[in-house]
Amino acid sequence: MVAVSSHPLSVPPEARSIEPVSGTLEDGASVQRDDVVVGAAAGLAAVVERIEQVAPTDAPVLLEGETGSGKELLARLIHARSQRAEGPMIRVNCGAIPAELIDSELFGHERGSFTGATGTRQGWFERADGGTLFLDEVAELPLAAQVRLLRVLQEGTFTRVGGTKDLRVSVRVVTATHRDLRAMCEEGTFRSDLWYRIGVFTVRIPPLRDRPEDVAPLATHFAHKSGIALTGVPLVPTPSELETLRGYSWPGNVRELAAVVERAAILGGGRRLEIAAALGDARPRSSPPPAAPLSSQPAVAAPAGRLATLDDAMRAHIARALVLARGRIEGRGGAADLLGVNPHTLRGKMRRLRIDWSVYRT
Repeated sequence: MVAVSSHPLSVPPEARSIEPVSGTLEDGASVQRDDVVVGAAAGLAAVVERIEQVAPTDAPVLLEGETGSGKELLARLIHARSQRAEGPMIRVNCGAIPAELIDSELFGHERGSFTGATGTRQGWFERADGGTLFLDEVAELPLAAQVRLLRVLQEGTFTRVGGTKDLRVSVRVVTATHRDLRAMCEEGTFRSDLWYRIGVFTVRIPPLRDRPEDVAPLATHFAHKSGIALTGVPLVPTPSELETLRGYSWPGNVRELAAVVERAAILGGGRRLEIAAALGDARPRSSPPPAAPLSSQPAVAAPAGRLATLDDAMRAHIARALVLARGRIEGRGGAADLLGVNPHTLRGKMRRLRIDWSVYRT
């Protein structure tokens, strides 16, 4: 909680309405109408148990997981199970806000505070007063914005851009990232004091490939929704189709599964599922990976008379794995899998070694 407000909630009624918790969310995760997460009894059981523990409190929660694994869904579930469920649930994608507008978006601005500020504007903290503010992709905030966010979380007050009055709101903050914040703190790209503040209670969401038991119920859920949307008749995957889906590694997690099932429904004209055809579009090519252009590979040769450093050797080894994986980091056969390390750890090492993975994409 940022602060307990001593005044009536200042958010207008239209901003207070809680966004529906049922349905399929942006990141492809799904939750049933009775507010039960698909997979809560299987692969996500431990995750949901932790959420049940922390949701009734006002403690900050950090959700960690790969892209498409269901972080937004779980943030909404935390809100729905909290004492703030009647208040607003505001989601902010920190990675989508231009650096020059971050202060205005988060904290609001006064009329005339900058060119184009034709009126006073409430920021996301004010709009979330009495509810939950979900800061998605919090790792994308620049360091200057991290300092100002830390002040709000520590002191419970903020000032609008161009304003002079300290404002105080009652907000529960939930953050999420697919990045390795510990590695970013070591690199100096994320403030460790902010990490400690937002990570009071951390929930790690396993990727779909680590919970294959969830593939069938999720696919069935998405097929039902796709059939209703296309023809008004729910679709049901066959046992063989479910087995095919379970055999795929799902580097894009639940989001990719939702896309494949929807594509299968479209290919089947809304009357049946064409899983094999839809999944074929998602599978990597089976031809041998071409070698990356020599000019794109990191230089690893040591100057004459000098032994190559450990960083040189590590850079070359990672580059080789990226070549074999065609630039893909996550999933079965990805560079992290080939090297036997966590994808977040590998990304951290690549940033430190200044390895540009994009040149290996084929």
